[in-house]
Amino acid sequence: MKKLISGVLAAFMAVSLYSCIGNEESIPSDAQDISTAAKSVKTGESLFYEYTSNTYIATGNNNVVESAESVTYRAYFPVEEYGELEYCFYFSNTVDSTYDDGKLAYAGKTGGDYTIESARIADGGTSIEDEITNYQTVTFDGQEQKSVSGGETYWSDPVSFNVEEGHFLVWEWTLTGSDIPAISMSNLTKVGADYGDGKGLVYCDQVPMPQLIGAKRDVKYKIAAIGDSITQGCQTEAMAYEFWAAQISQKLGDDYGFWNCGLGWSRTSDAAQNGDWLERASTSDIVLVAFGTNDIVSGEYGGDGGNTAEEIDAYLRTVLDKLKEENCSIIVFNAPPEDYREDMEAVRTAYNEQLKKTCEEYGVFYFDFASLLSDEAEPAKALYGGHPNGEAGGIVSDAFIEQYSEFFAVE
Repeated sequence: MKKLISGVLAAFMAVSLYSCIGNEESIPSDAQDISTAAKSVKTGESLFYEYTSNTYIATGNNNVVESAESVTYRAYFPVEEYGELEYCFYFSNTVDSTYDDGKLAYAGKTGGDYTIESARIADGGTSIEDEITNYQTVTFDGQEQKSVSGGETYWSDPVSFNVEEGHFLVWEWTLTGSDIPAISMSNLTKVGADYGDGKGLVYCDQVPMPQLIGAKRDVKYKIAAIGDSITQGCQTEAMAYEFWAAQISQKLGDDYGFWNCGLGWSRTSDAAQNGDWLERASTSDIVLVAFGTNDIVSGEYGGDGGNTAEEIDAYLRTVLDKLKEENCSIIVFNAPPEDYREDMEAVRTAYNEQLKKTCEEYGVFYFDFASLLSDEAEPAKALYGGHPNGEAGGIVSDAFIEQYSEFFAVE
């Protein structure tokens, strides 16, 4: 259920739009709509309104496991709120976004049939060197096994579980099937697979996971971040959880639910398909939208290369239309520097300029992500790498919290 953001914040948001966009004469007439975006206009029966993400590790689908025969997959999840909570896990048997050139996986690709032979959660201790304890079975409609068909979406049964302070929640399941949607570029936390060959758990880069590590939590706001590998946090230090999305979550604290829906290689055009990926993100009170890089480099799946600024903006408008329709508050990040060649940098510059106007038109926040990652004298230079490092994560998260502290009612 979407929550009510107080009328006091309406004035803040209108002023904030002015300060972010810098156009004194054209504050959008519907700016106040953002402040009432989280009003309880729909309660519905969806479990997304009952369960909140309890980890800032991304778990969407941007790749597939082509074939699995009784393979056991495991992942360690840092949690946002510790203690005993009721958990419920959501799954989608469809690929959310395009990976690389889309040869293996693309947005909207239907997964194949597969069987869940078993699923369980456990306490992973404070280190991957610790013994895993307190295994607890996860069931589906009261059964330990489940046959999943292509394109199916489903939930697990609820399960109460206690994660001690500072400990990891471990997810583990055994699957058999083909074309199983998975997440790639997932070495942000400890993940692996046991292929039953006697080698035990080994690292693998395509890992099927729940799309929501959901828990019943009493939070001020549910926040989702949908974007590409920079949102996902790729190429930051393993298990340091220092990417910007993780640091925002950590600094907001467990009074807020932060759902990382970032996926490596994804484009705005993927989200604009209005598939399950955007649909589930839109159940949050506040959605951060952070695309641009792969749009410029690769463009939409099946297209003829990188998109123009106008094309990216058109895809973004489709995303914003959906989020507005679902009464989400929206904060849009501009495209970060990537040390592009001249023609691509021209697209990035044009897109970021257009983005200010689009945000103003839609009455949503514009967050100048790019200026935090570059030098004013060299705006095209990526000071902290194409995938911003942990230092950049700290800079971005500090600026974000400072700019939106009133909006988030941070105490």
